Amino acid sequence: MNAFIKAIAYTLGDNEVTNEQLSSEFPEWSVEKIAQKVGINKRYIASERQTSSDLAVFAAEKLFTAHPETKREDVDFILFCTQSPDYFLPTSACLIQERLGLPTTCGALDFNLGCSGYVYGLSLAKGLVVSGIARNILLLTGETYSKFIHTKDKGNRTIFGDAGSATLISTEGFAEIGDFVLGTDGKGADNLIVKSGAYRHKHPYDDLTFDDKGNPRSSDFLYMNGTEIFSFSQERVPEMVNALITKSGLSPEEIDGYVFHQANSFMLDFLRKKLKIAKDKFYYHMSEVGNTVSSTIPIVLFEKRKENILHGTVLIAGFGVGYSWGGCILNIR
Repeated sequence: MNAFIKAIAYTLGDNEVTNEQLSSEFPEWSVEKIAQKVGINKRYIASERQTSSDLAVFAAEKLFTAHPETKREDVDFILFCTQSPDYFLPTSACLIQERLGLPTTCGALDFNLGCSGYVYGLSLAKGLVVSGIARNILLLTGETYSKFIHTKDKGNRTIFGDAGSATLISTEGFAEIGDFVLGTDGKGADNLIVKSGAYRHKHPYDDLTFDDKGNPRSSDFLYMNGTEIFSFSQERVPEMVNALITKSGLSPEEIDGYVFHQANSFMLDFLRKKLKIAKDKFYYHMSEVGNTVSSTIPIVLFEKRKENILHGTVLIAGFGVGYSWGGCILNIR
């Protein structure tokens, strides 16, 4: 039995943050400089009481509304990817089952991954379908990185936005889920991390400092070593892409489109050029939403399908925090 993506929807955080707003807070960064540096014009941030599960539920409700043929009673598994859960326990996916009114015969679990999370979620969903455990899986992503970011951290605030997505994986649909290549290298964990809050370091460090440019550094907020993340990506992503093409028995010329995790425009442009991918085969959708972590790939898939340019054999690739990476081939009808 094969597994397919049947429908996708997404939602964004409540509050729009434009480059003009950020420039007013950080006058040394002009609107043009922000756009040129990261390729993002605006991003959406969750309100104070809005959580990752809220975003996932809103996305799922949009999916059910847009696809009335999709019946809630037919969903038999929920997979929820987040690194900012509502609680340590219970599992957010269990709360989502009740909020969406899905059957109590529905399996539900959370998994903690970031930028590679959507690809990993597709691999789990395909496994459930192919094994006969489930037939209609609701793969949800939801992330509120903004709640981890210090208000003075202009670098991360320009990049990250909050969002949720919902993807229905079933025994039929518009995109057949093909081969995967997955990978992990935990030695890079400290290069994208929030150190305090969980049980390795439960209590705040209270170690906030500022460098000579006014950038904050604290174990109690999101830390990203951009240089190291870039080095990891430029090494691992091309390896993964080439391995996936080979595993699938394809040539680069047979790939009709590429959807990479929307990290920032500089990194994506670098990877595109290194892999010698034509511009018209490489899809972007971050300028108006930002880097939404595990939701970036489904957002691009949704938008490019709406534009009617998503077709044929499409390679998707997620990579980042962990370090973790994953690629998948989609055969789109």
